[in-house]
Amino acid sequence: QVHLVESGGGSVQAGGSLRLACTASGVLNNTYCMGWVRQAPGQERVGVAGIDSDGNPSYSDSVKGRFTVSKDTAKKTLYLQMDNLKPGDTAMYYCVADFRICLTNIQALAALPGGYRYLEVWGQGTLVTVSS
Repeated sequence: QVHLVESGGGSVQAGGSLRLACTASGVLNNTYCMGWVRQAPGQERVGVAGIDSDGNPSYSDSVKGRFTVSKDTAKKTLYLQMDNLKPGDTAMYYCVADFRICLTNIQALAALPGGYRYLEVWGQGTLVTVSS
């Protein structure tokens, strides 16, 4: 069984930066890829960034050019560098793992039945708050 543990959330002013990290413990199925999903209060979960099986990153349109996703395979850790943060980025950020992230870009997973809710493995989330 695998557990995902996020860290790095916090409160920043608009224009600031944060770096999130997600470390997998246990045996992560080697057919799984990892990504980030966020949920703002009262809103649906939305894919933010992911890395497919070829190592290609993908981003939602709302964060493209501001966020950078990367991974350290040896450390089983996924990162999300968030720059030029906006109040609209305020949300709980979840690290996720699922084989479907390996196959397509993170935004395309919104078309799954139930959206992102049924991705296989979830971390507990880390809160990001951006003030204006």
